[in-house]
Amino acid sequence: MRIWTAICALLVITVLVLTGCLGVKTPPVSLPAVPVLFVDYQRTGGIAGVNDRLVIFDNGVTLVSNRTTSREILLNQSDLTQISAVFDAAQFPTLEGNYTSRHGGADFLQYSISYRGKTVRTEDTAIPPALEPVIREMDRVLGTGMSNGQVNLPLPSIGS
Repeated sequence: MRIWTAICALLVITVLVLTGCLGVKTPPVSLPAVPVLFVDYQRTGGIAGVNDRLVIFDNGVTLVSNRTTSREILLNQSDLTQISAVFDAAQFPTLEGNYTSRHGGADFLQYSISYRGKTVRTEDTAIPPALEPVIREMDRVLGTGMSNGQVNLPLPSIGS
């Protein structure tokens, strides 16, 4: 009789264990997508020895830094769309990789701009006209981000 009781108890325990194992499957956890570098803009040099950097990821997370301060801000999708429009208008992928003056200058600002995998380097007095709006926009976002952490980009004007 004790053997039958032990066998029954073992069967009940086995059924309970198997029931737990055969229960509801846990859905796989999806990890959030790793952000991709959208824009990396660096402005260095000049008479004041600036070292400013703006790093924008495709999810809007933006790192803004200079020699003394670093902060994180968040750009919304319309901000990212506007920035893309400025780069598209400049035909950034068709620009050369390097624009520098022959004579150089100790007080010139140097710029390094990476957008979707393409990098262009230039400096004051050698900036191609197509790149000027890009630099203005990046300087504006950088300045706005450093001043108050909030970026409210105006709508792009048509025809300029």
